[in-house]
Amino acid sequence: MTPPKTATNLDDLLTLVARLRAPDGCPWDRKQQLSDLRSYLLEEAHEVAAAIDGGDPDELSGELGDLLFQIAFIGQLAEEAGSFRLSDSIERVHRKMIERHPHVFGDAEPLTEASDVAQAWERRKVEQQPRRDSLLEGIAASLPELVAAYRLTQKAAGVGFDWPNAEQVLDKLNEEADELRQAIQADNGTGDHREELREELGDILFTVVNLARKLGVDPGSALAQTNLKFRRRFHHIERRLRGQGRTVNDATLEEMESLWREAKELAPEETLKTPLPQPD
Repeated sequence: MTPPKTATNLDDLLTLVARLRAPDGCPWDRKQQLSDLRSYLLEEAHEVAAAIDGGDPDELSGELGDLLFQIAFIGQLAEEAGSFRLSDSIERVHRKMIERHPHVFGDAEPLTEASDVAQAWERRKVEQQPRRDSLLEGIAASLPELVAAYRLTQKAAGVGFDWPNAEQVLDKLNEEADELRQAIQADNGTGDHREELREELGDILFTVVNLARKLGVDPGSALAQTNLKFRRRFHHIERRLRGQGRTVNDATLEEMESLWREAKELAPEETLKTPLPQPD
């Protein structure tokens, strides 16, 4: 059997997928339907996001290839069904990006600030898309909650429903924190105000997302970085205790706090490479 040639572009990948789906191709690939690919697509997208957070270009290259394979596979299934070709999708997004960037490809007034571009983008989407009952209908229900909150506020801000500056969002955050504090005091550990606590905490999270947007920070990316930082530092605690022949179950809070402070003084890579003290 002659192996496929080395791929250099998207057409090569599409040819590969078509071969897998051929009558004499792979039984597993031939069995797949669009509904089967949904979970794989989401998984690969999350792995690409994790590779971005990890900062390893080689890992990102590999994960991006896996995601492209899922996209090519979906395009192949759509073509087999007579719905559309992946080239149609490419043409549509190419045309849309040109239409949405008249300050680059057209004769619109040049925009120099990213915030101005974002507002103009949302306004053009409203003008170009079919009329909907709500501006927010385009936000997919399947989005993770943090991403959904970010996109909801982007949409609203695009038509002017927004705080003037980040300082006012901070004021709102303080207001929401006071309301949560009152709800905690009213509950007093009884659990009788659980729904109120849930609502007030949700308001805080939503306000934090707005603050991130006003600061030009992707809240999901910011939280992912903090999660990685927590993993590294907690792993340092575990490694140091393991070097003493102990586990976190054997350590006191004060001991773990001391090791946490130790981890904070180290560079990120050092929290995973510091030689461990050997037990006596």
